[in-house]
Amino acid sequence: MHEENRITIGFLLFDGFPMACLTSVIEPLRAANEIAGKQAFGWVLVSERGQKVQSSAGVGFEAALALTGCKDIDILFLLSSPTSGFADPRTGNGALRGFGRHGTVLGGISGGVFPLVRSGAMVDQPVSVHWCYEAAFEAEFPDIDARSEVIVRTDTRWTAAGAAAGFDLALHLISDRLGSEIAHEVACWFQHPMMRGAGVRQKVPDTTAPGSGDQLPPLVARSVELFAGHLSEPISIAEVAGQMRVTPRQIERAFKQATGQSPSHYYRSMRMKAARQMVMYTKDPIAQIAVAVGYSSVTPLVSHYKAAFGLSPAEDRRRINRFRVEDNAPLPSI
Repeated sequence: MHEENRITIGFLLFDGFPMACLTSVIEPLRAANEIAGKQAFGWVLVSERGQKVQSSAGVGFEAALALTGCKDIDILFLLSSPTSGFADPRTGNGALRGFGRHGTVLGGISGGVFPLVRSGAMVDQPVSVHWCYEAAFEAEFPDIDARSEVIVRTDTRWTAAGAAAGFDLALHLISDRLGSEIAHEVACWFQHPMMRGAGVRQKVPDTTAPGSGDQLPPLVARSVELFAGHLSEPISIAEVAGQMRVTPRQIERAFKQATGQSPSHYYRSMRMKAARQMVMYTKDPIAQIAVAVGYSSVTPLVSHYKAAFGLSPAEDRRRINRFRVEDNAPLPSI
């Protein structure tokens, strides 16, 4: 900390970063300063070379500092898409590791956890990974402790899964620095219903029948958990039923009623979504992706992928790469 114990937060921006992740942290801190009547928090925009950065919405942001010129920053959050990286990885990654060694708290919000982990600054550290990026993250970083909580916070590393989680993280900072009453008032200013913390899992969209709500029945929810744990080594419906101590027919009926789909089709949809994450956010060969989502060969993956998305995995990847090159734009990030 420095002048008047003000906490200074740097936001390291990469092209394609989601604006919401930036404003969702800065705005509650600004409000806290106003409510407290003092500059308890300060912030600065940082980029690799001090260059202008473009958000995923195409809005440009002027950075005040280059990464290597940062001084007196207490917390440095990385904001990016999953595919973002340094133009000079050796220098950029070394700078991040250096900040971490000298006491700066390092963090990443949403896709920002990818370049943060790539830097080598998260060895033996748990990471909050947005559900939209889980399969791609696991494929690139199989040895990292990836968690589904909205916030994962240790003494020196803070990560959050998305813009709303970034707001929650800001509320925790406010509570730590200025007390829970001011944090609560800030939340009320923005009609933020609650401050989520460690151990709160992300809300993940479920395919439910119209009018059925967003809560899956326990039998279906537990089956989905088993499916999610067996993407690379598929589990049969009979095996799921055996673990649940029910009959396969009971699971069939429960899925039809809750989701309008059979459990096998629901399971396939989960595997295809995981495959698409890897097609979009990794450079893994299609054959390797097929194995990662439980196929012994590429042919059935291609068939099911085309049925789900209208393109083969290779065609989808070419489309994505063409979009990046022609439009000079990253994929939308969360």
